[in-house]
Amino acid sequence: MKVRLKFLGAARSVTGSKYLLEIDNKKVLIDCGLFQGKKELRLRNWDRLPIPPASIDIVVITHSHIDHIGYLPRLVKDGFHGRIICTRASEDLMRIMLKDAAKLQEEEAIYAFKRGYSRHSKPEPLFTMEDAEHVFGFVDSVPFEKEVKLLSNLSLIFYNAGHILGSAIAELVLSGSGTKKKIVFSGDLGRYDDPIMYPPKAVTEADILLVESTYGDRLNPINQVETDLVKIINDAYQRDGVILVPAFAVGRTQLLIYYFHHLMEKKLIPTIPIYIDSPMAINVTDLYERHANQHKIKVVHDDGKLISIFDDVQIHFCLSAESSKALNDLKKSCIIISASGMATGGRILHHLYHRLRKESDTVLFAGYQAEGSRGRRILEGESTIKIFGEHVPVKCQVSVINGLSAHADQSELLRWLSNFQDSPKMTFITHGEIRSATTLSMKIEEMGWKPIIPEYLESFELFNGL
Repeated sequence: MKVRLKFLGAARSVTGSKYLLEIDNKKVLIDCGLFQGKKELRLRNWDRLPIPPASIDIVVITHSHIDHIGYLPRLVKDGFHGRIICTRASEDLMRIMLKDAAKLQEEEAIYAFKRGYSRHSKPEPLFTMEDAEHVFGFVDSVPFEKEVKLLSNLSLIFYNAGHILGSAIAELVLSGSGTKKKIVFSGDLGRYDDPIMYPPKAVTEADILLVESTYGDRLNPINQVETDLVKIINDAYQRDGVILVPAFAVGRTQLLIYYFHHLMEKKLIPTIPIYIDSPMAINVTDLYERHANQHKIKVVHDDGKLISIFDDVQIHFCLSAESSKALNDLKKSCIIISASGMATGGRILHHLYHRLRKESDTVLFAGYQAEGSRGRRILEGESTIKIFGEHVPVKCQVSVINGLSAHADQSELLRWLSNFQDSPKMTFITHGEIRSATTLSMKIEEMGWKPIIPEYLESFELFNGL
């Protein structure tokens, strides 16, 4: 048996996760994400996949963030017709995430055409709502910690990764010639002391390991989050300013709601309205109540309804475009949480268009901003930001809270790696910009391991003659 691994994404970058496992003439793709951030990365989304999608037998999904699932509609459209395996919560999230992403792409293509700021005469979306719908017929969701047969010589077990609802560490077990080999994909690992999610499951054995490195070069302590939020919110309140928070609808929005609710209850910040301007976040929040066994938030049954902190009277969900636009007229202090988290698209762009130019307002970034993204450029102090073809002046206050990230920081990545009884035969460092990956690599070398930082499209022979 000949086994090879090829890196089709998330190699020296944090987006576009795609890892191709070739087992003789069978092909298994682990994750199928969109590239985000720098233009040179985003353009890869429009390139044909380096292998024919129809030749892929199975796709294994670690979790349902767009940088891990967002290419699925294109994969199916271009000929894939195999199984897509994920956890049950990931399937529920996938249905929300892909339909929302398709809707945004369709809307942005129309908007670009109307405003004339695209270089194409008729801008087209990368995929449509119809393309997204076609994906769901191939999805087969399974429970955590249950062995699933993928091929005659390959099985899969998902373990909790603690990153978002349904997020998983994928352990693939190859059988051949009386021996077994384990290939472990960390997916995106969560925090050990997250107030909402449970910590990632300890894995003790792997012959081949792929580990993410988003925060491989830094510590991201949680213990400062409340103190920092209190200062930022109270400072904005003193200016009678609006606090605008770009945040992912999955995980980050719910964590922010938890913190704001908690701080208001403790009277550490004023009781002000919280507007969730993301239809997707509303649907995702419902999933948090439905999958209550996967997180720490208390969910109770009351008169046939599921009730949690998400039902607080200060929280207002903006369901329509009209209610979203009405937020532009707000002049009193409030909190607006809107997607996307890196300001790459969605309703947040309309809010940034109006709020960036207001000195009294605050844009609060709630975590990692990929290189080349609008969020990163705002954080790095650019004086104007291009939105809808217009250069918008940045006059507002800009703040960042890093402790809110759902990614394990360097110490937590090393803590998770310390569970392995022996060093894997090969350890690949993925899902990190080069500085993060390199720094984590040096730390792992101190453990006596020999890590590899793969290049985009680089291929490795894992086993030959198994």
